[in-house]
Amino acid sequence: MSAEATNPEAHPEARPELRRRGRTRLDLRRLGRAALLGPTSRDRLPDAIGHVAEAHRAHHPDADLSILRRAYLLAETSHRGQMRKSGEPYITHPLAVTLILAELGAETTTLTASLLHDTVEDTDVTLDQVRAEFGDEVCFIVDGVTKVEKIDYGAAAEPETFRKMLVATGNDVRVMSIKLADRLHNMRTLGVMRPEKQARIAKVTRDVLIPLAERLGVQALKTELEDLVFAILHPEEYESTRALIAAHAGESDPLPAIADSVRGVLRDAGIAAEVQVRPRHFVSVHRIARTRGELRGSDFGRVLVLVGENADCYAVLGELHTCFTPVISEFKDFIATPKFNLYQSLHTAVATPEGYVAEVIVRTRQMHRVAEAGVVALGNPYATATPDAAADPDEERVDPTRPGWLSRLLDWQQSAPDPDTFWTVLRAELAQDREITVFRADGGTLGLPAGASCIDAAYAQHGEAAHGCIGARVNGRLTSLSSPLSDGDTVQLLLAQDASSGPAVEWLDHARTPAARIAISSWLESHPDRAMATTSAARAPLSVVGARGGGGNAVADLPDATVRLAGCCTPVPPDAVAGFLVRGGAVTVHRIHCAAVAQMRAVGRTSVAVHWRATADCRVTLLAESFGRPHLLADLTEAIAREGVEVVSATVEPPVEQRVRHSYTLQLPDAAGLPALMRAMRDVPGVYDVSRV
Repeated sequence: MSAEATNPEAHPEARPELRRRGRTRLDLRRLGRAALLGPTSRDRLPDAIGHVAEAHRAHHPDADLSILRRAYLLAETSHRGQMRKSGEPYITHPLAVTLILAELGAETTTLTASLLHDTVEDTDVTLDQVRAEFGDEVCFIVDGVTKVEKIDYGAAAEPETFRKMLVATGNDVRVMSIKLADRLHNMRTLGVMRPEKQARIAKVTRDVLIPLAERLGVQALKTELEDLVFAILHPEEYESTRALIAAHAGESDPLPAIADSVRGVLRDAGIAAEVQVRPRHFVSVHRIARTRGELRGSDFGRVLVLVGENADCYAVLGELHTCFTPVISEFKDFIATPKFNLYQSLHTAVATPEGYVAEVIVRTRQMHRVAEAGVVALGNPYATATPDAAADPDEERVDPTRPGWLSRLLDWQQSAPDPDTFWTVLRAELAQDREITVFRADGGTLGLPAGASCIDAAYAQHGEAAHGCIGARVNGRLTSLSSPLSDGDTVQLLLAQDASSGPAVEWLDHARTPAARIAISSWLESHPDRAMATTSAARAPLSVVGARGGGGNAVADLPDATVRLAGCCTPVPPDAVAGFLVRGGAVTVHRIHCAAVAQMRAVGRTSVAVHWRATADCRVTLLAESFGRPHLLADLTEAIAREGVEVVSATVEPPVEQRVRHSYTLQLPDAAGLPALMRAMRDVPGVYDVSRV
């Protein structure tokens, strides 16, 4: 099955990729007759699944087909007498779904479960029977695809079915593979339904299943589903696009000539490669037309280059950019940085001497298989390294292919017991069509949707403990929690030790992931006093003032002069200092590198020699910068008191983006204790910097 069939309604003989494989799409009427007749011999496969066997053996030559024969016999006898709305025997549906997966390269267990995927839901077959006959894996997959009973869930049956399916997909991605193939066949035969039901099914397909197909990398299913939904929900635009493609078919197509030129270039360079022209599917043509306006011949498809090794991809790229004029803005390297759905390729565009611009995709044959089939191409990702090893049935499966979005979805769905909330948030989550990866300070990674902030990272890493998050460092620099993250950022999240800490209402303005939004909303609902409070109201700085001293232990070489330590730099022994005579006959003392020293000299202030007394006590002003949290001022004051230091004055500025500045003028009994004091203040939870003013 091609991921880029130009017309999903075209006759099979008009589709080169099907002609090349020697197989046509399933003939439902012929298979219906074969299904009713049943097998002719116990030793051979029933004629009805001959297509499936042929497609399966093309990908898995050594596959044991006996289990498929047994699965077909159970499905056929169970569904016997049931008919589809289109008039065919019902068995043609599981056969068609299984053929779709077989052509994608699904392994035998997936095909077995696909043949049986409706038996438990629509017949008298039970899960226990499936388990006894076909084993735990097939039983688990069939159960995952089986819908919940409408009689039990009523209007919530559809969202609860998807919830059940997604939870099962978290342990076995093959569940969703079957669901996608099932929906594709249903969409192909949707014409027998009423228009309003067609529209309802198409909208769910557009909002949920197409994004899921994209995330699982199953482009072959995704592109055909897009075209089928496009035809139902936007019939006028679909017809205009179809007319545009039909008009192009009657014109001279420049892409075959460009492909020949590429073949010649690669042949001369000694690079073994297969070069194809890949026509765009309907939705892709429609999007390009909206973006570029009038289309040229080279816009209706792309050139695909398939090679053997990763290094060959870059060799092809070098030749293309040497022998053609590259369009640099179109270059993307998805080999070095794969997409979150397993996709890998090099994308570029080249201009020909005739003035055409052709898009070129370069990938290995293995990359091509994964690009078409996504997780289906992985075979059985749960197979143990040693066939005799038995997995613990009570232990959750470890799936190394599980992408971050699925883990996030499985986490937040547990906090959304209401089906309406789950359904709404699921659609919003799946609408996020790009993923970023950020690195944790401990070396792990977090998968987040594009546009996620530090708040989202906090809840993704720490769960409900993120309620106490007070700040973050991104790439080593302090930043606010509302800061958006970019792909490849390193984020270190700072948590308060105070159990009473909680999120602010403003966090909801910057949270993008459902897990973060649900957790924040739940906490605010359980703490209405915090929800009503606002941190944005302007407040005057809080000041605590004690007895003020003068020059501390600084002495000026000017008899009877009043000495004052400058508040701008608060010098302490053994700082190098300078003194200046100011109005009233007082002498102000500055650190020698203070900016005010140059200003004093510039305006002609009289310089006065100053020195430090032999006594060790001193006065200093420190600036503590911290993330706001309850009891911070008390904790800082306590830390200062433990060092035996007197607070002369303190000023707390209003918080800005949850950050607070505290200024302390302190009287130290010994200047040598200043470094220890500053360390003690930095050790207070929430304080990220302490410096002299």
